[in-house]
Amino acid sequence: MVLTIYAPLFASSKRAVVTLVEKGVEFETVNVDLMKGEQRQPEYMAIQPFGKIPVLVDGDYKIFESRAIMRYIAEKYRSQGPDLLGKTIEERGQVEQWLDVEATSYHPPLLALTLNIVFAPLMGFPADEKVIKESEEKLGEVLDVYDAQLSKNEYLAGDFVSLADLAHLPFTEYLVGAIGKGYMIKDRKHVSAWWDKISNRAAWKEVSEKYALPV
Repeated sequence: MVLTIYAPLFASSKRAVVTLVEKGVEFETVNVDLMKGEQRQPEYMAIQPFGKIPVLVDGDYKIFESRAIMRYIAEKYRSQGPDLLGKTIEERGQVEQWLDVEATSYHPPLLALTLNIVFAPLMGFPADEKVIKESEEKLGEVLDVYDAQLSKNEYLAGDFVSLADLAHLPFTEYLVGAIGKGYMIKDRKHVSAWWDKISNRAAWKEVSEKYALPV
């Protein structure tokens, strides 16, 4: 049974896609045009009642929320590809901890920057300069914590690459690319080295080239 991932072109979906590629899992994709509101159509709402992306369909099983999908893939296909969950309960705890940090502390200010700098102009809305300034400050504080953590470990959860690292890839690509604030990464020695490692992984290179950003 081939898995199906919906909306591979968008950043949140790429968390799931890069996990599938890392694990060597066969999958197919279905595009969903958010600009046309296809995520609100009845056939899509039937598999994602909140009308958001991504969704993974595995036979009769459906799961949404990008980080939940990552966990599902890493658990189901644990015996193949790199172990992205940690080999001990302690390592798994660290992976889960930093996945939560990404979701609750790193992602919100970076999403605000993405919406205001990348998507507001495309949609004809003025950027909120106050939100941009505050979001950059908040993100900088988080990155300072990351820099301290990465001075002790090669990756966020330890000396092994994990879901916690992969979860950062899609939106950080916006940060160093379309947002134009790559200095936030490069100016922090340990964060910069970490970003160079994870962004140059073969799986991410494949995903970022095959499923190009829609902006």
